[in-house]
Amino acid sequence: QVQLAESGGGSVQSGGSLRLSCATSGSAGRRQCMGWFRQVPGKQMEGVAVFDQDGSTSYLESVKGRFTIAEGNALNTVHLQMNSLKPEDTAVYYCATVAHCFGVTNGYYPWSYWGLGTEVTVSS
Repeated sequence: QVQLAESGGGSVQSGGSLRLSCATSGSAGRRQCMGWFRQVPGKQMEGVAVFDQDGSTSYLESVKGRFTIAEGNALNTVHLQMNSLKPEDTAVYYCATVAHCFGVTNGYYPWSYWGLGTEVTVSS
């Protein structure tokens, strides 16, 4: 059974930085597609950044130039470096994985496994 665990959330002021991490256990012995999502109450799960099975990255337009997704040292671990944070970045951030993906998408499909989320709060 694949399990994902996010860490690194917290509260920062506008303009600050946070680094989120996602660790995977029980995954296949090859690179999977790893994605970061976020959700605020009453809104759809929003795709933020993806590190795909081929090592390519893609981002939500509003975070380009501010957020960077990168592989960790262990297989199927990813980090999300978030700089120049804005109040509108406030959300619960989730990590998800699937064998193959095709860039940033919204919603739960086709992602197979999800973490429990880590909260990010950006104050003005």
